Amino acid sequence: MVKELKAGAQLYTVRDYTQTAKGVAESMRKVAEMGYRAVQVSAFGPIAPQEVARIAGDHGLEIVATHFGWDEFRDNLAHLIEVHQMWGCRHAAIGGLPKEYFRAGGAAQFAGELGPIANRLAAAGVDFSYHNHSHELVRYGATTWLHQVYEAAPPEHLNAELDVYWLAAGGADPAQWISDLGARQPVIHFKDMVVLPDRTQRFTPVGAGNLNWPRIVAASRRNGSPTWRAASRLSTSRTWWCFRTARNGSPRSAPAI
Repeated sequence: MVKELKAGAQLYTVRDYTQTAKGVAESMRKVAEMGYRAVQVSAFGPIAPQEVARIAGDHGLEIVATHFGWDEFRDNLAHLIEVHQMWGCRHAAIGGLPKEYFRAGGAAQFAGELGPIANRLAAAGVDFSYHNHSHELVRYGATTWLHQVYEAAPPEHLNAELDVYWLAAGGADPAQWISDLGARQPVIHFKDMVVLPDRTQRFTPVGAGNLNWPRIVAASRRNGSPTWRAASRLSTSRTWWCFRTARNGSPRSAPAI
């Protein structure tokens, strides 16, 4: 089955600008003018959820996904459920876990703690995803931590918010991971990678780097996400340009979204 891929802006990318209500309004205005119709809320400053909802509505933006800290899910779940329902948002995620989970048995510990939380979220119409970086690709025994967490937690408790940049940085094949996890992916993070002469890796606009976008996009359309979000992180001075480039298409290999 070929799925529709929808574009959205991961607002963690512009977190320096979303620490006040005025900054959020200006940021949402900019991404809406670029043609985005959906956003992920992440790392906002202390702004009332009602105000965030109003600003998004004023600019015709749907809040399709969020990032909150694992401690907030454990300690303040009722509030998070209320916020997601206020925003009409069905996809919650964490951007990572504290380091104590990254050891042998740590994936199973997280899966056990997640169960009751995921059940309460599901009862409220919200699912839960894990966003990877590269350190989840450390092997503990025969398999990586990331493999182990998706084996330990059932799909009804845990979805994947795969980040293709960080999969590649960890030596994995993003298209293969997207294919393997199939329908467990309501959201995918699209970022690209460039290598500099000093041998360091950097973020670059989608399609301007070295990732294999034909394979990634094909895998996403077959098995992956109904929401395609461009999230290139570069220096602050180039952030908005990256968003625009990702939305409107690159001169190289990524189609316009």
